[in-house]
Amino acid sequence: MARKPKLDTILAEAVDTARGALAEIAGVSEIGEHLGVTAEGERLVTHRFVSHKKGYQGWSWFATLARVSRAKSKDLTVCEVGIIAGEHSLLAPAWVPWVDRLAKEEIEAAKAEEAGETSDEDTGTAASAERAETEPDAAVAEDSTSATEKQPESDEAEDAESDQETVQTHKSPARRQVRRRRTAQRTAARRRAAQRNRTRKEN
Repeated sequence: MARKPKLDTILAEAVDTARGALAEIAGVSEIGEHLGVTAEGERLVTHRFVSHKKGYQGWSWFATLARVSRAKSKDLTVCEVGIIAGEHSLLAPAWVPWVDRLAKEEIEAAKAEEAGETSDEDTGTAASAERAETEPDAAVAEDSTSATEKQPESDEAEDAESDQETVQTHKSPARRQVRRRRTAQRTAARRRAAQRNRTRKEN
C-alpha cells in the first residue's frame, strides 16, 4: 500500500500565495474563502477556494504549489491554477455524436434528396438516349435539304422554305432534350454541393 504523502508545512501556510496566483486568472471578488489544502506529493500541495464566478455554482478554484528542498516561503513555485467542478456543480449535458442528434425528419429529408439526385441522373441518361435517336432524323432532314437544293431555280424558294420547316421540326426536340439534360446536371451538382456544405457545418 502506497504511503500517504506528508503535508508540507511551508506550502500549507502559503494561502496568500495561492490566492494571489488565482487573482491572475480571476477577479478578486470571484475567489471565495479557503476550503483547505491537500498534499499531492513530497513538497507539493493544492489549495482550494470557493468559486463566486457567475455560471460556476458549486465549482472551486485550485492552486497547486511546490518547492525545492530547503526553499523558503518566498521561493515557492506555482505549478498550476484553475477551476474544477464539485459534487453539486452545474455541468453541461453529455456530448452526443452528430449521427445520434439527427432528427427523424432530417434523416428522411436526406434520403429524399439522395433519391431526387438519382432521379435527375436517370433523367439525364434518358435525355441522352432520346437525343441519340433524334439526331439521325435530323441528319436525314439535312440530306433531304441538300437534295432539294439541286432542283430547278424556279422551285428553289418554295422548296427551301418547306425544307427549313422540316429541319426545324426535327431539331427542336433534340435541342430541348440537350437543354433539359444540362439543367438536370446543374441541379444535381448544386444539390451535392449544398449537402457537402451542410455536412461540414454540422461536423
